Amino acid sequence: MAKQTETIEDGMGQLWKQLADTRVVMLSVPESGQHPQPMSHFADQDGTAIWFITSADTDLAEAVGSGARGQLTLATPQQDYHASVRGQMKFVQDETKLDELWSPFAAAWFEDGREDASIRLLKFTPQEAAVWASEANAVLVGLRLIRARLSDDKSPPDVGVHHVFRFDDTV
Repeated sequence: MAKQTETIEDGMGQLWKQLADTRVVMLSVPESGQHPQPMSHFADQDGTAIWFITSADTDLAEAVGSGARGQLTLATPQQDYHASVRGQMKFVQDETKLDELWSPFAAAWFEDGREDASIRLLKFTPQEAAVWASEANAVLVGLRLIRARLSDDKSPPDVGVHHVFRFDDTV
């Protein structure tokens, strides 16, 4: 279960942990008009970057071009943590980083494996994030919603925390 964090710094640390524990996010270039697409990612908290391996032949690569504003969306399988992250995306020529991230799973997407000329290393540098976290399971959330609806107190149900933060504000 996700922990309900109290501070922005805790919330940011939790985001990095959730990124490390989750293998797929939805990634898009909002101004391209394309739908977000599922992508495997590699979280690099120390480098404040989220890395992707993609092909030059994809719509995403075309939308990124020489650089673009990106949107990353994460939802955990437990449905207790959600994040929407905005940042800059650009392709990076870094053979050492690509070797570090390369795996048999990445190779499956490329006809010539690691030697495929269409391989592109995409760096997403997060700038702003909105996160929602709840320690409650689905049954408890449902009970809280029902209790809030039946209560004379019309305040919204307490189902978790919400933080919005900029990455440059916490450095």
